[in-house]
Amino acid sequence: MSFIIFFAAGLAEIGGGYLVWLWLREGKPLWYGIVGGLVLVLYGIIPTLQSFPSFGRVYAAYGGVFIVLAVLWGWLIDKKAPDLYDWLGAAICIVGVSIMLWAPRN
Repeated sequence: MSFIIFFAAGLAEIGGGYLVWLWLREGKPLWYGIVGGLVLVLYGIIPTLQSFPSFGRVYAAYGGVFIVLAVLWGWLIDKKAPDLYDWLGAAICIVGVSIMLWAPRN
């Protein structure tokens, strides 16, 4: 379940930010920015659904998931193919996320 929440938060952050980007940088209509802003508010709510007790740990781990999703977004939506170093960096982030969230603690 935690992966689904991270995934939903990532899509909301990237999607909302992308709509704002299109409005401000690509000259799209104002409603792109408004919808993007609303989606970004939703992004702020979604991570609170995580069952992990620590805000900092949840957001730090989410950062790693966000990196992977951003690389995929750039590839699939923006048509910018990631290179070996993009994939390597994303893989390292996922290893870090896994350690942060699921390492045995006392």
